[in-house]
Order: sequence, then structure tokens, then C-alpha cells
Amino acid sequence: MDEAARERYTAAAHASAAVVIARYSSSFTLASRLMPRRVRRDMASVYGLVRVADEVVDGAGSAPAAQLAALEREVEAALGYGFSTNLVVHAFADTAHRTGFGTELTRPFFASMRADLVAASHSAASLADYIHGSAEVVGLMCLRIYLAPSAASRYDELAPGARALGSAFQKINFLRDLAYDAGRLGRSYFPDTDAETMTAEQFDVFVSDAEADLAAGRASIAGLPRDVRRGVYVAADVYGELLTRLRAAGLAGVRAERVRIPAWRKLGLAARTAAMPR
Repeated sequence: MDEAARERYTAAAHASAAVVIARYSSSFTLASRLMPRRVRRDMASVYGLVRVADEVVDGAGSAPAAQLAALEREVEAALGYGFSTNLVVHAFADTAHRTGFGTELTRPFFASMRADLVAASHSAASLADYIHGSAEVVGLMCLRIYLAPSAASRYDELAPGARALGSAFQKINFLRDLAYDAGRLGRSYFPDTDAETMTAEQFDVFVSDAEADLAAGRASIAGLPRDVRRGVYVAADVYGELLTRLRAAGLAGVRAERVRIPAWRKLGLAARTAAMPR
């Protein structure tokens, strides 16, 4: 294989993934600016693939079940061959090869994506499985990126914190999107209740649960390599601000409109966090 041609193709693949995630997530773009260059490209490639899968599941195209299955086959083939004609998949596989993860993380992810095609509600057990596949494994992929290439031996030590942070972010998203998920997508991510029957007391319990995960995840950030800590703190602070606003809005407010953080506030949080000694 022509190595120069492969490197050129791989660079184009990573650039394509970066365009995808920049188009969809201003929060990711903001946090990534505080990350060292050594991790930015790989993080964008992970989140680029996650975004593509989300769009498939949420109906961006036709026959989502078939399209999702095809995407998973592409990913597994690329993990095996080290190459894909799908640029976003190729970038993801390149990141996985270099940082040390594979199907142990991608298979739970795609299982959770498939659940969104059929599950209108969850039990406590199915929700735990869903959160693991949809969010915790993404945190673990990022952890592999943060630790590569010299600190990979600390993965097992830091994995619980990465999972907690991913879980917190996902639960906060569930709370923010409560009305949208139920009204537009027909989904509920809260066991034993839904958007219509949920009580204010149940809402407060779900908020407290997310707060506990966020606190556990934040406590683990200090153990990460020094050069990635600020970026992860910014992401945690943005989600922490969103959670504070969700609690203040209460169930009635969340049902009425999607709680958001203005762009100026996100920039302020990033600047404050970046300036704080850690």
C-alpha cells in the first residue's frame, strides 16, 4: 500500500468527521478548543460517527434499521481491515486502531442505537444498558484517546469516572429533551413514568441522580493527563450549568420549552473554567 496515499486519505477522512460534528454540536466545538491538538482530531472522529448513527436512528434517511445495520457492518469491517470507503467510518477506525479500542465498545453502542428504533419506554435495567451503550462507552472511547499513547495502563483506574461522566451527560440530555423525545420521537427514557405522567417529585429524583453522576465524574477529572483536564472540566461545567437551569425550571418548565444555555453564557463558562487553577 502507498503510505503517502493512505496518509492523505486518512487526513481527508478525519477532516470530514470534523465537519460533521462542527455542524451539529457547538458545545463540543467549544470544549475541543481547550483540548490539546493531540486529541482533537480523534475526538471529532468518535463524535462524528456517533452523530451519524444518531441521525440514522432519528430518521434523517429511509429504512433506519437497515441503514443502522449497514453502518455497524461498515464499522466492524473497518476495525478489521483498517480501511473504509466511508470517510467518517475510516476516521473512526483509524482512531480506534491507534488508541486501543474495538468492538467491546462499538457493539454496546450499536445495541443502544437499535433500542431507539423499537423501545418507546424503558425499565430500570434496560435503561442502564441503554445508557452504557449510548453514553458510557463514548466516555471510554474518549478516555482511550486521552491516555494514548503513554498512559494506557491507567485505563482501568480511570474508567469508572469516564463512565459516570458519560452517564451524567446522557441523563441531563434526557431531562432537557423530555418533551421533544415524547412528542416528536415517541420515546421515554425514565423508568416507571413518561412525560405526561411524571410527577414533580419524580423529576427531582431524576435531577438528583444526574447530579450524583456528574459529581462522581468531575471528581475523576483530576486523574486525567494534565493537558486534557481543562477541556473536560469545561464540558462538565457546561452540563452542570444546564442541570442547574433544569432544576430551576422544574417539570412544568421543561415540559413547556427546551431549556438552553445562551452562547454568551457558554463562552463565559469556558473562559472562567480555563482561567481557574486546577
